[in-house]
Amino acid sequence: MSNENGSNENASMSTTDVCILGGGLAGLTLARQLRRNHSELAVTVVERSKFPVPKAVHKVGESTVELGSHYLSHDLGLKDHLAKAQLPKYGLRLFFGEYGDDLANADELGVSRVLKVPTYQIDRGILENHLAEELRAEGVTVYDGSQVRSVSLDRENHEVSIGSERLRCRWLIDAASRTSPLKQALKLAEPNDHDCNAAWFRVDRKIEVDQWSSDARWHGRVEDPRRWLSTNHLMGPGYWVWIIPLSSGATSIGIVADPRFVALDEINSHARSMAWLARHQPQCAQALEGAPVLDFRFLRNYSHSCSRLFSSERWALTGESGVFVDPFYSPGTDFIAIGNGYICDLIAREMRGERIRSRAPVYETLYRSFYQSTLQLYQGQYPGFGDRDLMILKTIWDYCYYWAVLGLLYFSRAMFNMQLMTRIGPTLQELQAQNTCIQDHFRKVSAKARRHPAEGRFVDQAKLPCLVRLNAELCEPLDDDAFVGRLRSNGEFLVQLADVLSGLTENAGQLPLTAFETENLGDLRQRLWG
Repeated sequence: MSNENGSNENASMSTTDVCILGGGLAGLTLARQLRRNHSELAVTVVERSKFPVPKAVHKVGESTVELGSHYLSHDLGLKDHLAKAQLPKYGLRLFFGEYGDDLANADELGVSRVLKVPTYQIDRGILENHLAEELRAEGVTVYDGSQVRSVSLDRENHEVSIGSERLRCRWLIDAASRTSPLKQALKLAEPNDHDCNAAWFRVDRKIEVDQWSSDARWHGRVEDPRRWLSTNHLMGPGYWVWIIPLSSGATSIGIVADPRFVALDEINSHARSMAWLARHQPQCAQALEGAPVLDFRFLRNYSHSCSRLFSSERWALTGESGVFVDPFYSPGTDFIAIGNGYICDLIAREMRGERIRSRAPVYETLYRSFYQSTLQLYQGQYPGFGDRDLMILKTIWDYCYYWAVLGLLYFSRAMFNMQLMTRIGPTLQELQAQNTCIQDHFRKVSAKARRHPAEGRFVDQAKLPCLVRLNAELCEPLDDDAFVGRLRSNGEFLVQLADVLSGLTENAGQLPLTAFETENLGDLRQRLWG
C-alpha cells in the first residue's frame, strides 16, 4: 500500500465490515474483541506506524489496574502473554516528604503484599506487536505504515482514503489517539475543566527504588522485596513523578503537574526535566544520571473530552481519540475496555439488522457518567498531592469507590445489561452524588497545598480490611439479584465511609498518622471495618 500524496481518483477500492483507524492499544484490542466474539465480521485496522514497533514504544498507558487488567487477561484471552511477556504490578506506591539520600526516610503509602486481582506493567511495544501478529494470523487485515488521508461518512457505507487505496466500510471506528481523523473531521473535540501537563521519557536502565535505601527494617515491611515492580509515585504539592518498569528492561519516567505549581517550560525537554528532578527529587535524578534516553515527549493540558462518542450512524471513537482523564490512577485501559465493550455490542446488533438508534445514546450516557465520576478524582486535587494525611484518606475512598462501583459493574458485566442498569439507576445516582460530595471535601483540603515533614512511616493498605474485601469480591460470580444486593451493600458501606472520612478532612492537619499504621489501626478499624 502506497502512502504517497497525489490524486486518489484512480485508487483501488476494497471493502470491510469494520474499519478501525489506529493500531495502538485501543484499536488492536477492539479488533481482537470483535474477532473473538463475532468472527463472521471482516475487520480492518489502519495504523500509521510499521509493525513491529520498537519495544518500550513511546506511549502512555503502561500501568494497568483491575478493570483494564481483567479486560486484557480474561475478555481478550491474553492471560498467558501477560504472565510470560509482561511484568506483574505490585500495586500503586506513593512516597511523601523530603527523604534526602535514603528513601526509608519518606512516608510510604502502599501494600505489603499484592491483593487478589492481578494487575500488570505493560510494555506497549511488546503487547501491540503480539496483538498485530495474532490478528493477522486470525484473518484481520492490518494496513501498517499507512496514513489516513480523508474520511467520508455515508448513510450506506463510509469511506476512508489511505494512500493509493480507498476502503469502504459499514462501521468506522476512530482509535487513532490524539491524531483522531474522525474527531477532527466532525469537530468533536471539547476541553474539560482539568488543566495539567506531563513530560515523560524512557531510559534503557532498570531503575530499582529498592536500592534507594539500605535500611533492613524498611526492606522488611513488604513480603516481596521488589518494590520496583510497583507503580511508584514520588509525590509533591501540585505534582507527582511516576517510575514504571517495563519487561524490556527499560523504565518509564513521567512528571505530571498542575501548571500553577510547575510550569511546562521547566520540564519540556529531557535536560529541563532532569534539572527539575535534581531540585525536587534528587535521588531519582541520581538514579537516572547517565542512563541512555530512548525517547522524550511532553503534552500540554493532556486531559480532554469529546462531544460525541457512539453514533447509531455506524461510527464511534475509542481510547484517547474520545476522552482522556488523567494518568494518576492509570484508568486509560479501563476506559478502553468499557468503550470497546459498548462499541462491539452496537456493531453486532446493527450488523444483524437490529435498530440501535435508542441504544447508542444510552451507552454514551453511561460511558460519560463513568468518565465524569472519574474526572472528579483529579479536578482541583493536584495541590494536595504532597499532603500525606489527605492522600491516605483520598486513596482509601478512591480505591473503595472504584472497586465497589465501577469495578463491580464491569466484572459482573452489569454495565452491558441495560435491563439491569435500569433497575439500579437510582442507586448509581445516589452513589455518584456521594462521590461528588466527598471529592468536594478533598478538594477544599487540597487547596491548602500542605506538605508534612517526613516521618519514615508506612501505611499498609493491605492491612485495611475494606480494601482487601472489595478487591477480592470482584472475582466472585454473581447473578442479577446477587449483584443488586452486593451493590446496595457496597453503597451502604460507602455512605458510612464517607461520613468518617469527611469528618477527618474537616480536621485538616489533625489526622494522627499512627492511626493508620499496621500495628495501630485500633479504633479507626472498629469504626470503619469492624
